[in-house]
Amino acid sequence: MKRLLAAASFVAAFAVGPVRAEEQGNPAFATPGTQSASGTPASNQANVTDRNFARAAAAAGLSEVDLGRLADQKGQSLEVRAFGQRMADDHAKANNQLKGLAAAASIPLPDAPSADDQAMRQRLDNIQGETFDLGYIRGQISAHQQAVQLFEYEIGSGQDSQLKSFAAGALPVLMQHLEMAQNIDAQLTGAGKP
Repeated sequence: MKRLLAAASFVAAFAVGPVRAEEQGNPAFATPGTQSASGTPASNQANVTDRNFARAAAAAGLSEVDLGRLADQKGQSLEVRAFGQRMADDHAKANNQLKGLAAAASIPLPDAPSADDQAMRQRLDNIQGETFDLGYIRGQISAHQQAVQLFEYEIGSGQDSQLKSFAAGALPVLMQHLEMAQNIDAQLTGAGKP
């Protein structure tokens, strides 16, 4: 029985196919001229993590700007409108920084939010008042929780020093956004009251 399990594990490991070294950021497979003397990747040499990070962060950033503007227009509470404006402003600034870094690293970025974020926009378009405020804020809590994880992963696993620095600089702002959204949610639902 143990041999059968071991054989099945061995077969399963190779059924997916071997992982290409260049996809793991192995310097031996880097383009000539992109390595420093010590064998570490030269600046602006993105690995798979960097490319995935840049694309996901760009799509999410586009959504944040779009949804923030929507909340600024449709929000019933002053807090939701102010938060929406802050999201639009902060994420527009971050998007511009990321766009420059991605261009330097030859990473093409999406020009629209993800399909999930577009579906969220459509749902928010169809609701009003307090229902809109709660839907927007709860979506922001979820989006910022995901963003914090994405940015932390880039910091730990990215290769491009400029993208990692961008992620490290943006992470405290994202965490602040998350805390703000949680506080607004507590106000809207009355959970913050004794």
